[in-house]
Amino acid sequence: MTRSPPLRVNNDEPANWPQGVARHVLDRVDSTNAEAFRLAPSLSGPAWIFAHRQEAGRGRRGRAWTDPPGNFAATLALRPEGGPADAARLSFVAALSVHDALRDLCGPSLNVALKWPNDVLLNGGKLSGILLESSGAAGQVATLAIGIGINLAAAPDPAQVEPTATRPVSLLGETGLEVTPEDVLNALACQFDAWHRQLRTFGFAPIRNAWMARAAKLGETIVARTGATETTGRFDGIDDTGALILTGPRGRHVIPAADIYFSGS
Repeated sequence: MTRSPPLRVNNDEPANWPQGVARHVLDRVDSTNAEAFRLAPSLSGPAWIFAHRQEAGRGRRGRAWTDPPGNFAATLALRPEGGPADAARLSFVAALSVHDALRDLCGPSLNVALKWPNDVLLNGGKLSGILLESSGAAGQVATLAIGIGINLAAAPDPAQVEPTATRPVSLLGETGLEVTPEDVLNALACQFDAWHRQLRTFGFAPIRNAWMARAAKLGETIVARTGATETTGRFDGIDDTGALILTGPRGRHVIPAADIYFSGS
């Protein structure tokens, strides 16, 4: 079956759009990450791919990502500097950017926090997910796709997510605030550009510190699960690679990849 091409709408850049960053606005697409890889050979620099409707979105570990009308779906495609570890740190830049863009649009009292490794919480529920995918060879990342979904208007039915998953929430449902996906795109692009400049200029340390200042459950006991392995300990932050640091009865654990669960989840 031949895939219908995405329908492009207005790609005009707003006045405050980051310089040197392309903007592709689609009426609909299967997946903004998939479209990012299709466009990658023709891109001369970073590009945001935004869709009003994403029909086959996905999250981490191949999980489906529900994207009803009014929610936000976009991907930033770029050629990152350095190797895979450097590319992976951009997930923290993305999380900071989502957090701060929402605060810019909704006000500083918005109760948003960051959950390791790549979720954004609102009032303790999952508001946003971030998915990094890459292509390349010989240990190098040729293209990185940073996919971001935000439940602006609606959240999935809790019965549709895993029983132990953080409850899904929407911005409208939790706060009554209506924010357009286009406004989020503009704010997010500006925030990512600013945080990415910080990373390139000063390294990961200020990103790490800023992320921990916004982290959920820092200093509290959490559970990290990797496959059949489960580690419980005090959440002491992240190290200079972005790995999770837990301190438990058997000492300090540095965990590069896991799903984490809070008490009662």
